[in-house]
Amino acid sequence: MSAPVQKNLAIEGVRKKSGNRARNRLIMAMSCFIGIYAVIGGRLVYYAMQSGEDAGYSGPAVQNLASRPDIVDRNGEVLATDIKTFSLYAEPKRIVDPDETIELLSTVLPDLDWEATYRKLKGGAGFIWIKRGLTPKQQSQVMALGLPGVGFRTEKTRFYPGGPTASHILGLVNIDNQGIAGMEKYIDSQGLTDLQSTGLAAQESLEPVRLSIDLRVQHIVRDELVQALQRYRAIAAGAVVLNVKTGEVLAMGSVPDFDPNNPVNALDKDHLNRMSAGTYEMGSTIKSFTTAMALDAGATLKTVFDASRPLRFGRQTIRDFHGKGRPLTLTEVFLYSSNIGSGHEAQLVGVDGHRAFLKRMGLLDRMETELPEIARPVEPKVWKKVHSMTISFGHGMMTTPLQTAVGAAALMNGGKLIQPTFLPRTQEQAAQVAMQVVNPQVSEDMRYLYRLNANAQGGSGKRATVQGYRVGGKTGTAEKVVGGRYSKDVRFNAFVAAFPMDDPTYIVLTIVDEPKPEPGQAAATAGLNAAPMVANIIRRSASFLGVKPDFSQEAAPMLVSYDAAIND
Repeated sequence: MSAPVQKNLAIEGVRKKSGNRARNRLIMAMSCFIGIYAVIGGRLVYYAMQSGEDAGYSGPAVQNLASRPDIVDRNGEVLATDIKTFSLYAEPKRIVDPDETIELLSTVLPDLDWEATYRKLKGGAGFIWIKRGLTPKQQSQVMALGLPGVGFRTEKTRFYPGGPTASHILGLVNIDNQGIAGMEKYIDSQGLTDLQSTGLAAQESLEPVRLSIDLRVQHIVRDELVQALQRYRAIAAGAVVLNVKTGEVLAMGSVPDFDPNNPVNALDKDHLNRMSAGTYEMGSTIKSFTTAMALDAGATLKTVFDASRPLRFGRQTIRDFHGKGRPLTLTEVFLYSSNIGSGHEAQLVGVDGHRAFLKRMGLLDRMETELPEIARPVEPKVWKKVHSMTISFGHGMMTTPLQTAVGAAALMNGGKLIQPTFLPRTQEQAAQVAMQVVNPQVSEDMRYLYRLNANAQGGSGKRATVQGYRVGGKTGTAEKVVGGRYSKDVRFNAFVAAFPMDDPTYIVLTIVDEPKPEPGQAAATAGLNAAPMVANIIRRSASFLGVKPDFSQEAAPMLVSYDAAIND
């Protein structure tokens, strides 16, 4: 074979050998890639099959980190805020010895439920909560145990610097930082829940929610309620301070209450918010509306009603607690709190007119405000004449104390009913939602009667007076139903007051449930307990409310005016 032919064969052999090598390398590379993707795909299939078992692992991650806006009072004082806490979780599949794990954890968390925790650890879930809301010290101690399969997540927890001071107003959040009561629940209903679900509720992007509450006045109110509960050995007490010109609630409290930082007793029936979520027969405070109704129907302060004998309806007889046994002017009916006179006032308008007036005053419908805990008033299904007579002096109809205060505000502010608010509201804004329910002259007459009742010698509200602040008001001592009958020894007392009476700006209403006589006292009527509570609240809070004392106006001119009104 010639040399050129041999050379060509050699070259061709080299080319075939190098081509085989390249092809083998390509096949190996492709095999590697296929293998890698096969492993990845296999793992994905595995995780997909395990997703149901490990669903709890990823559940709390976003929701529990959702922020809530701060809640502040009208002056910017913080009432509620978010703080970071630590929650302990476990991955049971990584825990070798559940018994040892629980035993070691219990040295740091002595209240740990052994049985429940053991069931969770043996249940085969991929993720379980062991305990939420640990303190930094507890977190540090658990970390020092060095337990495998146990870890922490940072969560947001609601903190209330004032503790129980405004608990019934602020309300509560649940373990996932969602509002479930009070203004916390209202805030969620205004779009916060939607922001949280989309992950847009970042702390830095949320503006504080400002309330109408004045923390200084709120503290005074609660302090007086706690003292009253002890002083009068009552089962409950409550109060509200309301701006009559705007409808703003400046303070509201009800005790027993709870600490929203540790709300273990928040759902106890004795800890409900009696001011807005409880309905009661408000006793003689309702005579404010009966008297205003008579004035609105055409009566005057000098109109005379025959209170010389009891009113009888079938087997029922209406008598006066301290009857005068003679005809009384409308002014005297109010001053002496005559049940008989109030019954005659109701007869001026008739049964239908009576109900229509109370409905117009907002006492028969569920109140509209931001607070979710609002009870619906209770009235007879069918009003009869006897119902009208008893309701005229505060029995036979139940409404909330807050509604009573709102209605009284309309009698003081020129006759305009303004639904209450727990958010700031100007007088201009209030004017847009106000409803004229009585004419201004009726309001002027009622201001006179309130002031007279707190200053006249026989007035039931004299213990509510505070020198320099021109206080007026009306007592209410209602017998409670025990065993289906009214008891003369078990009472629900109230006092509704306004001040300063020359230009009423605030309503203060107090309640005391089942008070007992103080040592040295034979009775426990509203004038002896609910009225002094009002005086204490006004005396301590008037300066914070911007009301300056005026000692130039004394009671004498009012008494002269009263004598002229009834004797002229």
